[in-house]
Amino acid sequence: MDFQVVKVKEDILQDNNQKANELRAYLKSKHIYFINVMASPGSGKTTLLVNLINKLKQNFNIGVMEADIDGDVDAERISSLTGVRAIQIHTSGACHLTAQMVEDAIKEFDIEGLDLLFLENVGNLVCPAEFDTGSNINMMLLSVPEGDDKPLKYPLMFEVSNIAVITKIDTAEIFDFDFDKCYQNIKKRNEKAEIFKVSALEDEGIAPLLCHIKKLVNNR
Repeated sequence: MDFQVVKVKEDILQDNNQKANELRAYLKSKHIYFINVMASPGSGKTTLLVNLINKLKQNFNIGVMEADIDGDVDAERISSLTGVRAIQIHTSGACHLTAQMVEDAIKEFDIEGLDLLFLENVGNLVCPAEFDTGSNINMMLLSVPEGDDKPLKYPLMFEVSNIAVITKIDTAEIFDFDFDKCYQNIKKRNEKAEIFKVSALEDEGIAPLLCHIKKLVNNR
């Protein structure tokens, strides 16, 4: 019997990568730097973004895209606490964003004049890592309560991320978290990853991360 194996996932990812490259080129032509932020639910993505944006908005025009399965809580929070424009993307049950979904959102979002565009991806350490969103870099967050072993359990997320931010470091005394071990585990997955330790609530460790992002945007 003749049959053909259709590699559906490979085809989907290939099409997505092509769309992502087109989107990256378009944003480059607009001189917009695009950062994709990924992490588990509750890791502190929105809290960190609020802290960073309130400092970065003094130097750059910023826009934020918030992705969730449902609800507008994060977009409203970003807008009210920072004053920058934010748009909510509903994924209708999907656990990730594709480059096409990002492009569709950008068409609804006035990006003219922006210097920096943040995407807060769906809270998930698995699916979002598989899909290129067209961003310039991926920034992932790992909170102290999640444990230092997550780079070993979710390798792709750390392999595709240019920046790894360890969040909620003010809780380190409560949880059994080994920073040295975490650094080693991250580097096992990605030797080139830039690693930062922060507490957004305590405003601790923010300055080095802020400086790094400024350099990236200034060199866009």
